[in-house]
Amino acid sequence: MRVVLIANYAPDRQESMLRYAQMMREGLEEARHEVTVAAPQIVLNRRHATRGLWKWVGYADKYWLGKGEISRAIVRADVVHVCDHSNAVYVPRASRVPYVVTCHDLLAVRGALGEDTDCPASPAGRRLQHAILAGLRRSHAVACVSQATLRDAGRLLRGYAGQLTVNPNALNYPYRPLTAGEIASRLRRLPALAAGGYVLHVGSSLRRKNRETALRAVAAVAGSWPGRMVFAGQPLSAELRGLAAQLQVSERVVEVAKPDNELLEALYGGALALLFPSRFEGFGWPIIEAQACGCAAICSDREPLPEVAGGAAIICDADDAAAFGRAILALAGDAQQRAALVQRGFTNAARYNRTDMISRFTALYSQVAGRA
Repeated sequence: MRVVLIANYAPDRQESMLRYAQMMREGLEEARHEVTVAAPQIVLNRRHATRGLWKWVGYADKYWLGKGEISRAIVRADVVHVCDHSNAVYVPRASRVPYVVTCHDLLAVRGALGEDTDCPASPAGRRLQHAILAGLRRSHAVACVSQATLRDAGRLLRGYAGQLTVNPNALNYPYRPLTAGEIASRLRRLPALAAGGYVLHVGSSLRRKNRETALRAVAAVAGSWPGRMVFAGQPLSAELRGLAAQLQVSERVVEVAKPDNELLEALYGGALALLFPSRFEGFGWPIIEAQACGCAAICSDREPLPEVAGGAAIICDADDAAAFGRAILALAGDAQQRAALVQRGFTNAARYNRTDMISRFTALYSQVAGRA
Protein backbone atom coordinates (compact mmCIF):
# COMPACT_ATOMS: atom_id res chain seq x y z
CA MET A 1 0.00 0.00 0.00
CA ARG A 2 1.25 3.49 -0.83
CA VAL A 3 0.95 5.60 2.33
CA VAL A 4 1.59 9.32 2.60
CA LEU A 5 2.32 10.51 6.12
CA ILE A 6 1.71 14.21 6.74
CA ALA A 7 4.20 15.36 9.35
CA ASN A 8 4.60 18.62 11.26
CA TYR A 9 6.12 21.92 10.20
CA ALA A 10 9.73 21.74 11.39
CA PRO A 11 10.05 25.26 12.89
CA ASP A 12 7.24 24.50 15.34
CA ARG A 13 9.71 22.11 17.08
CA GLN A 14 7.00 19.68 18.13
CA GLU A 15 9.54 16.98 18.90
CA SER A 16 7.11 14.30 20.05
CA MET A 17 5.06 14.66 16.86
CA LEU A 18 8.15 14.58 14.65
CA ARG A 19 9.26 11.39 16.43
CA TYR A 20 5.79 9.93 15.98
CA ALA A 21 5.92 10.50 12.22
CA GLN A 22 9.37 8.92 12.05
CA MET A 23 8.18 5.94 14.08
CA MET A 24 5.23 5.51 11.72
CA ARG A 25 7.52 5.65 8.70
CA GLU A 26 9.92 3.06 10.05
CA GLY A 27 7.13 0.73 11.16
CA LEU A 28 5.22 0.94 7.89
CA GLU A 29 8.37 0.37 5.84
CA GLU A 30 9.19 -2.68 7.96
CA ALA A 31 5.68 -3.92 7.13
CA ARG A 32 6.55 -3.53 3.42
CA HIS A 33 4.43 -0.48 2.66
CA GLU A 34 5.63 2.25 0.31
CA VAL A 35 5.87 5.35 2.47
CA THR A 36 6.29 9.03 1.68
CA VAL A 37 6.59 11.64 4.44
CA ALA A 38 5.37 15.10 3.43
CA ALA A 39 5.31 18.24 5.56
CA PRO A 40 4.65 21.94 5.12
CA GLN A 41 7.83 23.46 3.72
CA ILE A 42 9.72 26.52 4.94
CA VAL A 43 9.22 29.29 2.39
CA LEU A 44 9.23 32.62 4.24
CA ASN A 45 10.10 31.64 7.80
CA ARG A 46 13.85 31.32 7.29
CA ARG A 47 14.53 32.17 10.91
CA HIS A 48 12.53 29.11 12.04
CA ALA A 49 10.94 31.33 14.69
CA THR A 50 7.48 30.78 16.16
CA ARG A 51 6.79 34.00 18.08
CA GLY A 52 5.45 37.43 17.25
CA LEU A 53 5.37 38.28 13.56
CA TRP A 54 7.26 35.09 12.71
CA LYS A 55 4.39 33.01 14.10
CA TRP A 56 2.15 34.53 11.41
CA VAL A 57 4.84 34.02 8.79
CA GLY A 58 4.87 30.38 9.85
CA TYR A 59 1.11 30.21 9.38
CA ALA A 60 1.57 31.48 5.82
CA ASP A 61 4.07 28.67 5.20
CA LYS A 62 1.91 25.99 6.81
CA TYR A 63 -1.47 26.83 5.37
CA TRP A 64 -0.64 28.47 2.05
CA LEU A 65 2.85 28.77 0.58
CA GLY A 66 4.41 25.55 1.90
CA LYS A 67 1.72 23.03 0.97
CA GLY A 68 3.19 22.08 -2.41
CA GLU A 69 5.08 19.02 -1.19
CA ILE A 70 1.93 17.65 0.40
CA SER A 71 -0.12 18.23 -2.76
CA ARG A 72 2.49 16.48 -4.92
CA ALA A 73 2.84 13.53 -2.55
CA ILE A 74 -0.84 12.60 -2.33
CA VAL A 75 -1.20 12.18 -6.12
CA ARG A 76 -0.03 8.55 -5.96
CA ALA A 77 -1.31 7.69 -2.47
CA ASP A 78 -3.61 4.82 -1.55
CA VAL A 79 -4.17 6.39 1.87
CA VAL A 80 -3.09 9.65 3.51
CA HIS A 81 -2.33 9.57 7.22
CA VAL A 82 -2.20 12.89 9.08
CA CYS A 83 0.13 12.09 11.98
CA ASP A 84 -0.97 14.96 14.22
CA HIS A 85 -4.60 16.03 14.55
CA SER A 86 -3.48 19.69 14.63
CA ASN A 87 -2.83 19.24 10.89
CA ALA A 88 -6.37 18.03 10.20
CA VAL A 89 -6.88 21.29 8.32
CA TYR A 90 -5.13 19.54 5.41
CA VAL A 91 -8.01 17.08 5.03
CA PRO A 92 -9.85 18.24 1.86
CA ARG A 93 -13.60 18.53 1.46
CA ALA A 94 -13.50 15.79 -1.17
CA SER A 95 -10.77 13.34 -2.04
CA ARG A 96 -10.21 10.28 -4.20
CA VAL A 97 -8.10 8.75 -1.37
CA PRO A 98 -9.09 8.18 2.26
CA TYR A 99 -7.63 10.31 5.04
CA VAL A 100 -6.80 8.87 8.46
CA VAL A 101 -5.92 11.22 11.33
CA THR A 102 -4.18 10.33 14.58
CA CYS A 103 -5.82 12.30 17.37
CA HIS A 104 -3.38 12.68 20.26
CA ASP A 105 -5.68 14.88 22.34
CA LEU A 106 -8.44 17.44 21.97
CA LEU A 107 -7.31 19.70 24.80
CA ALA A 108 -6.74 22.77 22.63
CA VAL A 109 -10.04 22.23 20.83
CA ARG A 110 -11.83 21.92 24.16
CA GLY A 111 -10.07 25.05 25.43
CA ALA A 112 -11.22 26.95 22.34
CA LEU A 113 -14.78 25.84 23.10
CA GLY A 114 -14.51 27.28 26.60
CA GLU A 115 -13.75 24.10 28.54
CA ASP A 116 -11.14 24.14 31.31
CA THR A 117 -8.15 22.21 29.99
CA ASP A 118 -5.34 24.64 30.91
CA CYS A 119 -5.27 25.47 27.17
CA PRO A 120 -6.91 28.88 26.75
CA ALA A 121 -7.23 30.16 23.18
CA SER A 122 -6.90 33.61 21.63
CA PRO A 123 -9.50 34.71 19.05
CA ALA A 124 -7.17 33.53 16.26
CA GLY A 125 -6.50 30.33 18.18
CA ARG A 126 -10.22 29.66 18.47
CA ARG A 127 -10.60 29.98 14.70
CA LEU A 128 -7.73 27.56 14.14
CA GLN A 129 -9.13 24.99 16.59
CA HIS A 130 -12.55 25.19 14.91
CA ALA A 131 -10.81 24.56 11.57
CA ILE A 132 -9.02 21.55 13.07
CA LEU A 133 -12.32 20.17 14.35
CA ALA A 134 -13.86 20.65 10.88
CA GLY A 135 -10.91 18.81 9.33
CA LEU A 136 -11.41 15.89 11.69
CA ARG A 137 -15.06 15.73 10.60
CA ARG A 138 -13.95 15.52 6.94
CA SER A 139 -11.56 12.62 7.55
CA HIS A 140 -12.49 9.01 6.85
CA ALA A 141 -11.14 7.73 10.17
CA VAL A 142 -9.89 9.23 13.43
CA ALA A 143 -7.54 7.02 15.45
CA CYS A 144 -7.42 8.19 19.06
CA VAL A 145 -4.41 7.35 21.23
CA SER A 146 -6.47 6.54 24.34
CA GLN A 147 -9.99 5.73 25.44
CA ALA A 148 -10.15 9.12 27.14
CA THR A 149 -9.35 10.89 23.87
CA LEU A 150 -11.90 8.67 22.11
CA ARG A 151 -14.58 9.83 24.54
CA ASP A 152 -13.70 13.46 23.83
CA ALA A 153 -13.81 12.80 20.08
CA GLY A 154 -17.16 11.04 20.30
CA ARG A 155 -18.61 14.01 22.19
CA LEU A 156 -17.10 16.78 20.05
CA LEU A 157 -17.60 15.01 16.70
CA ARG A 158 -21.20 14.09 17.35
CA GLY A 159 -22.75 12.75 14.14
CA TYR A 160 -19.33 12.01 12.61
CA ALA A 161 -19.76 9.78 9.54
CA GLY A 162 -16.27 8.27 9.59
CA GLN A 163 -14.71 5.63 11.78
CA LEU A 164 -13.67 6.43 15.34
CA THR A 165 -11.21 3.99 16.85
CA VAL A 166 -8.43 3.67 19.42
CA ASN A 167 -4.83 2.93 18.51
CA PRO A 168 -2.55 3.65 21.49
CA ASN A 169 0.88 5.13 20.95
CA ALA A 170 3.91 2.89 20.93
CA LEU A 171 7.27 3.57 22.50
CA ASN A 172 9.15 5.70 19.99
CA TYR A 173 12.57 4.62 21.26
CA PRO A 174 13.66 1.13 22.42
CA TYR A 175 13.87 2.07 26.09
CA ARG A 176 15.22 -0.72 28.27
CA PRO A 177 16.50 -1.30 31.81
CA LEU A 178 20.21 -0.47 32.12
CA THR A 179 22.81 -1.92 34.41
CA ALA A 180 23.99 0.15 37.36
CA GLY A 181 27.28 0.69 35.54
CA GLU A 182 25.57 1.95 32.39
CA ILE A 183 23.43 4.35 34.42
CA ALA A 184 26.44 5.70 36.33
CA SER A 185 28.44 6.16 33.12
CA ARG A 186 25.69 8.12 31.36
CA LEU A 187 24.89 10.27 34.40
CA ARG A 188 28.48 11.36 34.93
CA ARG A 189 27.67 14.57 33.06
CA LEU A 190 25.23 15.40 35.89
CA PRO A 191 27.40 15.65 39.03
CA ALA A 192 24.44 16.87 41.08
CA LEU A 193 23.07 13.32 40.91
CA ALA A 194 26.27 11.67 42.11
CA ALA A 195 25.00 11.23 45.64
CA GLY A 196 21.53 10.44 46.91
CA GLY A 197 18.33 9.41 45.19
CA TYR A 198 15.95 11.42 43.08
CA VAL A 199 12.50 11.43 41.58
CA LEU A 200 12.01 12.47 37.97
CA HIS A 201 9.54 14.60 36.05
CA VAL A 202 9.63 14.53 32.24
CA GLY A 203 7.87 17.23 30.24
CA SER A 204 7.39 20.97 30.03
CA SER A 205 6.41 23.85 32.31
CA LEU A 206 2.94 24.16 30.78
CA ARG A 207 0.41 24.61 33.55
CA ARG A 208 -1.35 21.36 32.71
CA LYS A 209 1.88 19.43 33.39
CA ASN A 210 1.52 20.49 37.03
CA ARG A 211 5.18 20.77 37.98
CA GLU A 212 3.98 22.85 40.92
CA THR A 213 2.61 19.75 42.65
CA ALA A 214 5.89 17.90 42.02
CA LEU A 215 7.77 20.69 43.82
CA ARG A 216 5.28 20.75 46.67
CA ALA A 217 5.48 16.96 47.01
CA VAL A 218 9.25 17.07 47.48
CA ALA A 219 8.91 19.95 49.93
CA ALA A 220 6.32 17.96 51.90
CA VAL A 221 8.79 15.13 52.55
CA ALA A 222 11.99 17.19 52.71
CA GLY A 223 12.51 16.34 56.37
CA SER A 224 12.11 12.60 55.83
CA TRP A 225 13.66 12.01 52.42
CA PRO A 226 16.95 13.63 51.32
CA GLY A 227 16.57 13.11 47.58
CA ARG A 228 16.39 15.50 44.67
CA MET A 229 13.71 16.51 42.16
CA VAL A 230 14.92 16.24 38.57
CA PHE A 231 13.03 18.06 35.83
CA ALA A 232 13.92 16.74 32.37
CA GLY A 233 12.72 18.44 29.21
CA GLN A 234 11.84 22.10 29.17
CA PRO A 235 13.63 24.30 31.76
CA LEU A 236 11.58 25.51 34.70
CA SER A 237 9.75 28.78 34.31
CA ALA A 238 10.71 31.78 36.43
CA GLU A 239 7.50 31.27 38.41
CA LEU A 240 8.37 27.66 39.23
CA ARG A 241 11.91 28.59 40.24
CA GLY A 242 10.38 31.22 42.51
CA LEU A 243 8.09 28.59 44.01
CA ALA A 244 11.06 26.27 44.62
CA ALA A 245 12.80 29.10 46.49
CA GLN A 246 9.67 29.84 48.49
CA LEU A 247 9.38 26.16 49.44
CA GLN A 248 13.09 26.09 50.30
CA VAL A 249 13.85 23.23 47.92
CA SER A 250 15.87 25.09 45.28
CA GLU A 251 19.04 23.22 46.24
CA ARG A 252 17.25 19.94 45.64
CA VAL A 253 16.11 20.84 42.13
CA VAL A 254 18.10 19.66 39.11
CA GLU A 255 17.13 20.78 35.60
CA VAL A 256 18.16 18.69 32.59
CA ALA A 257 17.20 20.55 29.43
CA LYS A 258 16.22 18.46 26.42
CA PRO A 259 18.07 15.24 27.26
CA ASP A 260 18.75 12.89 24.37
CA ASN A 261 17.23 9.41 24.47
CA GLU A 262 20.31 7.77 25.99
CA LEU A 263 20.52 10.28 28.83
CA LEU A 264 16.77 10.12 29.40
CA GLU A 265 16.96 6.32 29.53
CA ALA A 266 19.60 6.61 32.25
CA LEU A 267 17.57 9.20 34.16
CA TYR A 268 14.61 6.82 34.18
CA GLY A 269 16.82 3.92 35.19
CA GLY A 270 18.43 5.76 38.10
CA ALA A 271 15.28 7.36 39.52
CA LEU A 272 13.40 6.18 42.55
CA ALA A 273 10.24 6.96 40.59
CA LEU A 274 8.70 9.02 37.84
CA LEU A 275 6.54 11.76 39.32
CA PHE A 276 3.82 12.65 36.79
CA PRO A 277 1.04 14.75 38.35
CA SER A 278 -0.33 16.07 35.06
CA ARG A 279 -3.83 17.57 35.07
CA PHE A 280 -4.62 17.07 31.38
CA GLU A 281 -3.13 14.65 28.85
CA GLY A 282 -4.11 12.85 25.69
CA PHE A 283 -1.83 9.89 26.41
CA GLY A 284 1.21 10.26 28.70
CA TRP A 285 4.31 8.84 27.02
CA PRO A 286 6.62 9.29 30.06
CA ILE A 287 4.66 6.67 31.99
CA ILE A 288 5.37 3.82 29.58
CA GLU A 289 8.90 5.09 28.93
CA ALA A 290 9.60 4.93 32.66
CA GLN A 291 8.02 1.47 32.97
CA ALA A 292 10.09 0.14 30.07
CA CYS A 293 13.24 1.33 31.85
CA GLY A 294 12.35 -0.29 35.17
CA CYS A 295 11.31 2.96 36.84
CA ALA A 296 8.32 2.96 39.17
CA ALA A 297 5.61 5.45 38.25
CA ILE A 298 3.57 7.76 40.46
CA CYS A 299 0.95 9.58 38.41
CA SER A 300 -2.21 11.58 38.77
CA ASP A 301 -5.74 10.24 38.69
CA ARG A 302 -6.68 12.27 35.60
CA GLU A 303 -7.61 10.17 32.59
CA PRO A 304 -6.01 8.76 30.52
CA LEU A 305 -3.05 8.33 32.90
CA PRO A 306 -4.50 5.42 34.94
CA GLU A 307 -5.57 3.83 31.64
CA VAL A 308 -2.06 4.11 30.18
CA ALA A 309 -0.40 2.99 33.43
CA GLY A 310 -2.39 -0.23 33.31
CA GLY A 311 -2.54 -0.87 37.05
CA ALA A 312 1.23 -0.53 37.33
CA ALA A 313 1.53 2.89 38.99
CA ILE A 314 0.68 4.57 42.26
CA ILE A 315 -2.26 6.88 41.52
CA CYS A 316 -2.76 10.16 43.42
CA ASP A 317 -5.14 13.09 43.15
CA ALA A 318 -3.55 15.51 40.70
CA ASP A 319 -3.42 18.40 43.17
CA ASP A 320 -2.68 16.44 46.36
CA ALA A 321 1.01 17.15 46.88
CA ALA A 322 0.95 15.39 50.25
CA ALA A 323 -0.28 12.18 48.60
CA PHE A 324 2.53 12.32 46.04
CA GLY A 325 4.95 12.88 48.92
CA ARG A 326 3.62 9.85 50.77
CA ALA A 327 4.05 7.77 47.61
CA ILE A 328 7.70 8.86 47.40
CA LEU A 329 8.27 7.79 51.00
CA ALA A 330 6.47 4.48 50.44
CA LEU A 331 8.73 3.54 47.54
CA ALA A 332 11.86 4.82 49.28
CA GLY A 333 11.09 2.74 52.37
CA ASP A 334 9.83 -0.48 50.80
CA ALA A 335 12.11 -2.04 48.19
CA GLN A 336 9.76 -5.01 47.81
CA GLN A 337 6.79 -2.81 46.94
CA ARG A 338 8.87 -0.86 44.45
CA ALA A 339 10.20 -4.06 42.83
CA ALA A 340 6.67 -5.41 42.42
CA LEU A 341 5.56 -2.14 40.81
CA VAL A 342 8.53 -2.23 38.45
CA GLN A 343 7.69 -5.78 37.36
CA ARG A 344 4.09 -4.86 36.64
CA GLY A 345 5.39 -1.87 34.71
CA PHE A 346 7.49 -4.07 32.43
CA THR A 347 4.40 -6.10 31.58
CA ASN A 348 2.32 -3.01 30.90
CA ALA A 349 4.94 -1.23 28.77
CA ALA A 350 5.27 -4.31 26.56
CA ARG A 351 1.68 -3.68 25.35
CA TYR A 352 2.78 -0.46 23.69
CA ASN A 353 4.91 -1.85 20.90
CA ARG A 354 5.30 -0.57 17.36
CA THR A 355 4.50 -3.86 15.65
CA ASP A 356 1.01 -4.02 17.14
CA MET A 357 0.38 -0.32 16.49
CA ILE A 358 1.34 -0.66 12.83
CA SER A 359 -0.79 -3.79 12.43
CA ARG A 360 -3.82 -1.90 13.72
CA PHE A 361 -3.15 0.98 11.35
CA THR A 362 -2.69 -1.37 8.40
CA ALA A 363 -6.08 -2.93 9.16
CA LEU A 364 -7.64 0.54 9.45
CA TYR A 365 -6.15 1.61 6.10
CA SER A 366 -7.68 -1.43 4.44
CA GLN A 367 -11.07 -0.74 6.02
CA VAL A 368 -11.26 2.85 4.78
CA ALA A 369 -9.62 2.28 1.38
CA GLY A 370 -12.94 1.74 -0.40
CA ARG A 371 -14.74 4.72 1.13
CA ALA A 372 -13.11 7.70 -0.59
